[in-house]
Amino acid sequence: MAKSTILNTVERKSILLLGDLIIIGFSLKNFVYRAIDYVDKETLTNKMGIFFIGLFTYFMIAYVLDLYNLEKVPKSLTFSVFRVFSIAFLFTLFLFITTTIIFDFAYWRIHLFVFMAFCPIQLVLWRMLFNYIFKFVPTTKKVLYLYDQTTLDSLETNVALINGIDKETYHSVIATQLNDELTSLDNFDDHLKLKNIDTWIINTRNYNHFSGQMERKMVNSILTGKEIITYTSFYESVYEALPIQSHNDSIYEILQLKNKKLRYLQSIASFNFNLILTLFVGLFFFMVVPFVYILNLFLNKGPLFYTQLRVGKHGKEYKVFKFRSMVVDAEASGAKMATKNDARITKFGKILRKFRIDELPQILSVIRGDMLFIGPRPERKVFVDKLNEVTPFYNVRHLVKPGITGWAQVKYKYGENLEDSIRKLEYDLYYIKNKSVVLDLRIIFKTATTILFSRGV
Repeated sequence: MAKSTILNTVERKSILLLGDLIIIGFSLKNFVYRAIDYVDKETLTNKMGIFFIGLFTYFMIAYVLDLYNLEKVPKSLTFSVFRVFSIAFLFTLFLFITTTIIFDFAYWRIHLFVFMAFCPIQLVLWRMLFNYIFKFVPTTKKVLYLYDQTTLDSLETNVALINGIDKETYHSVIATQLNDELTSLDNFDDHLKLKNIDTWIINTRNYNHFSGQMERKMVNSILTGKEIITYTSFYESVYEALPIQSHNDSIYEILQLKNKKLRYLQSIASFNFNLILTLFVGLFFFMVVPFVYILNLFLNKGPLFYTQLRVGKHGKEYKVFKFRSMVVDAEASGAKMATKNDARITKFGKILRKFRIDELPQILSVIRGDMLFIGPRPERKVFVDKLNEVTPFYNVRHLVKPGITGWAQVKYKYGENLEDSIRKLEYDLYYIKNKSVVLDLRIIFKTATTILFSRGV
């Protein structure tokens, strides 16, 4: 296969998704038209509904449980196979139980067994075939990384990020070169010809020093199917965040955050998301309060709630509410970020935090208009001031209202220190820049993943 036809992550996911769609489609067809016994006109109408509900349900479960996260490095082949089989069987079991309860169908047992057993097996075999094919198909792009003096100090880190840190990027840096040397083109052709470079990743503050000859070489490379992108574009595409610690392009990306046309459909969708989720979570919050109150009397003696001032939109402080999960006077010695195995967290508080129940009272701040359901996590002023000293970009996240959940919360672990907060800032800025209906939906589904797997502190 020619180097220019190396498939990127989206194309690989599309092939995998197409195979799953065919298998699930045929399995559902056999389920609704063979396994279900009834044949009257009303049942036929219900069957069509079940077919499409089944498709939606499978892909929702698969997405929430990270089945299409090809970037995640698998623990082992056995674990991957077991995971695919478990998710597929969970889907078939869920569909069988749901249709039985709602429609009270009778079933042909042999066809029901075929659906529940062979659907997971077929998906496992397809996933194994998919992995086997990509052992022989070129999957990794060979990268020439061009940098200048402004990113010289972070060269090792940037190269590691391109190659992938705990993540499959499908890129491998074969050669690097300092841009100050490019005007002479010494040994540059060796990089392109001898090492079969597929992609140039450029990380430079100034593009004006490229010679005319170099610019022509770049154009010729594009015309021959090579990929030429900036480091920021690569980072944003692969890590779905903005690389604020690589300052070459970051400031220009940030200056564009508010220079976008008003998207009315996005505004309407955002309003509806927040309204529906606020009603749903608000109802759940008021149902949970009595149980938390009673358990708090025995397992977590002290006030039920605690309040803090957090920094919101345009840097204005507001009051946030949470179920108390720490000992009383936990910050008697001063403000301190929560950490893993924090001694200040009570035993009952650990349960509240594990399932994010402690976050529910924040719905009161949403009702008051200080927060949205989706947005950057609100932080305290003492930490905001410290972070503003470390990075000039931190206050940019206050362009929008903070949220109960957000892109940074579902993409990165619970922040334990200032370094983690800066890393999460990259995701917050990505969200502000790329906010859309699809991204909001991804956050909602990924929030379910975060709660199910109890990620974070």
